[in-house]
Amino acid sequence: VLGSRAAQRLGVLRVDRQPAIFIGERPYAVIGVVDGVQRRSDLLDAVFLPVGTARADFRVSGLDQAHVRIAVGAGPVIAEQAPYALEPNTPESVSVQVPPPPPSVQKDVQADVNAIFLALGAVALLVGALGIANVTLLSVRERLGEIGLRRALGARTRDIVAQFLTESGVIGLLGGLVGASLGVMVVVGVSVAKEWTPILDTGAVIAAAALGVVIGLLAGAYPAFRAARIEPIAALRGTAH
Repeated sequence: VLGSRAAQRLGVLRVDRQPAIFIGERPYAVIGVVDGVQRRSDLLDAVFLPVGTARADFRVSGLDQAHVRIAVGAGPVIAEQAPYALEPNTPESVSVQVPPPPPSVQKDVQADVNAIFLALGAVALLVGALGIANVTLLSVRERLGEIGLRRALGARTRDIVAQFLTESGVIGLLGGLVGASLGVMVVVGVSVAKEWTPILDTGAVIAAAALGVVIGLLAGAYPAFRAARIEPIAALRGTAH
């Protein structure tokens, strides 16, 4: 059997009359031409011989490589039976590599996708935290008079801290609720478009809103403590150090 490019170079255009080619001084009848190789295009330049003929005429001791086209899911069966089919006397001398089973590939792909989404989620949380911190810090600078008045009327440091932490926590909660709501809407929308049954984890939705509160509190901690350290006189004058 010849590859299509080898057949073209050798002038073999038809095989119905079994033309012959010479390898060295030995003639070999051509019984077919391979013109479609998806993964090994180099085989189109090759000459294929039966294993017995190769051993007898060229003293080939055994196969160096064997490529088998298999059905999906047949890999484990081929891995078990191929050594006995190729070398029945010494099957242990044959090393078989088969594609991983579909569930394994699916799990690997799913793990990679999950890692990407976790990374994107972490970036989104970082951006949100910076945004809350910036808004809270601007609020502190714009409300110096209010802070000074409250301190002058007897508000304690922890009262000021609690005020701004509450505000940042509320902002984080609102952000978490909006994000969780958008996530639920996307899942339901895609499921309806694909005619799937939407599966929602209520715990994950609640955790998203709770995470928003945590991010808000962490992001507002620095502006809140900075506001609490402002002296009443400086705050009433509209300056903070």
